[in-house]
Amino acid sequence: MPLPTLPVKWHHPRMTILRAFDSATLFGLAAVLLWSTVATAFKLTLRHLDPAPLLLWASVFSALALAAVLAAQGRLGLLLRGSRRQYLLSAVLGLMNPCVYYLVLFEAYDRLPAQEAQPLNFTWALVLAFLSILILKQRIGWRDIGAGLVCYGGVWIISTHGRPLDVHFSDGLGVALALGSTLIWALYWVLNTRDARDPVAGLLLAFLFGLPWVAGWTLLTADPSPGGWPGLLGAAYVGCFEMGFTFVLWLTALRRSANASRVANLIFLAPFLSLLLIHHVLDERVLPSTFAGLVLIVAGLIWQRTGGRAAAVEEA
Repeated sequence: MPLPTLPVKWHHPRMTILRAFDSATLFGLAAVLLWSTVATAFKLTLRHLDPAPLLLWASVFSALALAAVLAAQGRLGLLLRGSRRQYLLSAVLGLMNPCVYYLVLFEAYDRLPAQEAQPLNFTWALVLAFLSILILKQRIGWRDIGAGLVCYGGVWIISTHGRPLDVHFSDGLGVALALGSTLIWALYWVLNTRDARDPVAGLLLAFLFGLPWVAGWTLLTADPSPGGWPGLLGAAYVGCFEMGFTFVLWLTALRRSANASRVANLIFLAPFLSLLLIHHVLDERVLPSTFAGLVLIVAGLIWQRTGGRAAAVEEA
């Protein structure tokens, strides 16, 4: 439930802090915390499954998770109430996500160390901000753009191990795939903001339409078997907490926000949290440059959000 809006002259400092964490921000933060675990889950599961079968089984679990959400809310009937145009949109979205996006992303993670792949993929938030200008005609000020670039600078320092002018990645194609995934992902979410249907039902339909694409590709290119319990459990985690419940949280955050860039910038908290898990679980050594990158990321987020609050007060 949104916090009540008080007249500006009645604002208490604590209320100002609470208002900064509106419902869109809270949903976005919840999604970020869950997404910070998935880079580690990707790498662990890819030890047991190739990218295509991982995507197939994760998509199945994601569809089940989304169906459970609708069933718990008594709204499964929404799946049958769409128009022909809406079902066509679901077919397009399903081809983009889960099919194309995750095939590209899993292949990038299969080629790159997690410490390189995840910061590159997280730069999709900047792509989303710029696409929202071109497609959604949103007004994004210089503070938003500058804050995004500061955040991106932090991610870049992390991904280059503190040598931003001497970039050496372990796999050029993997880097291209990780960066290419950002455009697919951002475009997917921009299209979702134009979908007037219930967000959970829309997501589930996209996955149901996407499953045949994923299954067909998997049958053509790989063994569809989950490869035992480790692979199946990993796919279940990815499906539920990267591709299922977290999608609902993030889509809700975007739809409740008046400015997509403000929610999108929250995603830059995830690389640092993710790197901590990568270090402790995958035993990848986290470099000192990680902490330098974190300073830039947090500074950019504070700068952007402080400007947003100031603008809101001025407009009130």
